[in-house]
Amino acid sequence: MFLFIISSSGCFRRNMILPAILVTFVACNAPPVPLDDIVIEKTFTPERCDRMVKSGDFVRYHYIGMFPDGKKFDSSYDRGTTYNVFVGRKQLIAGMDKALVGMCVNERWMIKIPPQLAYGKDGYGDIIPPDSILHFDVLMLDIWNTEDKVQIKTYHKPESCVRTVQVSDYVRYHYNGTLLNGTLFDSSHTRLRTYDTYVGIGWLIAGMDQGLLGMCVGEKRIVTMPPFLGYGENGDGSDIPGQASLVFDVILLDLHNPKDEITVEVQSLPDHCPRKSEVGDFMRYHYNGSLLDGTFFDSSYSRNRTYDTYIGKGYVIAGMDQGLLGVCVGEHRRIVIPPHLAYGEEGTGTKIPGSAVLVFDVHIIDFHNPSDIVEITSVKPEKCIYNAKRGDFVKYHYNATLMDGTYIGSTCTYDVVLGAGQVVIGMEQGLIGMCVGEKRRLVIPPHLGYGERGVDGEVPGSAVLVFDVVLVDLEEGLPEGYMFVWNSDVSPNLFSEMDKNKDAQVDITEFSDYILQQVKEGKGRLAPGFDPQRIIQNMYDNQDRNKDGQITEDEFKLKADEAASHDEL
Repeated sequence: MFLFIISSSGCFRRNMILPAILVTFVACNAPPVPLDDIVIEKTFTPERCDRMVKSGDFVRYHYIGMFPDGKKFDSSYDRGTTYNVFVGRKQLIAGMDKALVGMCVNERWMIKIPPQLAYGKDGYGDIIPPDSILHFDVLMLDIWNTEDKVQIKTYHKPESCVRTVQVSDYVRYHYNGTLLNGTLFDSSHTRLRTYDTYVGIGWLIAGMDQGLLGMCVGEKRIVTMPPFLGYGENGDGSDIPGQASLVFDVILLDLHNPKDEITVEVQSLPDHCPRKSEVGDFMRYHYNGSLLDGTFFDSSYSRNRTYDTYIGKGYVIAGMDQGLLGVCVGEHRRIVIPPHLAYGEEGTGTKIPGSAVLVFDVHIIDFHNPSDIVEITSVKPEKCIYNAKRGDFVKYHYNATLMDGTYIGSTCTYDVVLGAGQVVIGMEQGLIGMCVGEKRRLVIPPHLGYGERGVDGEVPGSAVLVFDVVLVDLEEGLPEGYMFVWNSDVSPNLFSEMDKNKDAQVDITEFSDYILQQVKEGKGRLAPGFDPQRIIQNMYDNQDRNKDGQITEDEFKLKADEAASHDEL
């Protein structure tokens, strides 16, 4: 505005104008009705007015200067810059100094100033004739005071606020930056990327350094700052003009401190916890992973499969390695991991941004150690006459679950020969030594169960199994290596007794009929739990040494006669 020009010494002066605006105007005649005082016509008043101009405030405004007949003599719009000045310090003509008091940002007034409050009888060179009434169409854009401080208005605060921003914290936030009149100059939202920085150590403009302190993750606040706490007299050289107040609409998404460790919140514990996880354990767990503001990034539940890994050995991020130690099977816990113990400054490049704090809600399904053995808890009957051993034929009931209680299966009666490899190793070990009527709970680690592969559709890979077993019946087995034994002395005419047709050869029918007759009469026993015909066929094949389908007396031998063979006879 031609009214006041900043001299080279930085002071405002009334008696100079820039050469660029030394334009000769046709003098205007004085209005027919002289003004005694300023006249203000409010052409636009905003609905909201947080602040009005007071004497001593610094203002930025646009204007068009006209004579009463509408002829323009000056305009800030034509120069492409606002007029910036203190009000009430005689840096303006008296009428403008008076008229601007009480204006709001975005308010527009038509101000009419009589000559005695403008340039009076002298006028202003060739531009303002003597005794001219001046009209100014003014749009107020900015107001601040040298006494101003950062103003903070929180308009949303989360229900839970465990921690607030402190000096030296590292934060990630989104913002919209506007001038005081609402003009947008920048937005992190449009870049689809948070602004990430340290707070309180000079990495930000002073007003933002102050305005972020005390914020909670998820909090939304408006931070308003005067230019001397923003970009000062020169602005940023592009979108922010000099001497501009700034308004930031901020939502805080994340904060941590480089000194942070993980935090663990135990959300639920099982009633019984016989053991807690240690370094070197292999664990199966479910999790939901989110950022600190709740943004979801991954879940094992969505894949319908646990995450299976060794813990404490570097197979997972450092924070998770730490957070999974000391847990119980069935425990739910929340693990909050700062970025330097997670994916660091780079993030994952997809769902996890750089410098992101991670939150894992974890449910421990099971864990074991490769050195684990079968864990047995037992309730024995009052009388226990005989304990099951290898080779015995046992019948038992069971209910099977995973460690988290997930049902796998059950049976009324399950028959098995101990030591014959008919069940998983852990079950064989767990059944050894049982009495009829005894109840046991067997906890079987996967390397003694179904291993890393599990059973498709039934038992997950690397799953710890829990069997509740009741032994209902038991038949003593034969000595190891035998499928048939005699209960009495062996007949010295054994071969001839088998050779019913007396052809000096024993075929499979003669052999089978004889053995079954001995079992029926109690003179011999077949190994319990196996198909008798398969046992007999195996016995026969062992005696048929030349494999011609017949046994001769020369071929026929008792087991006692064999030095290194395991024939049944």
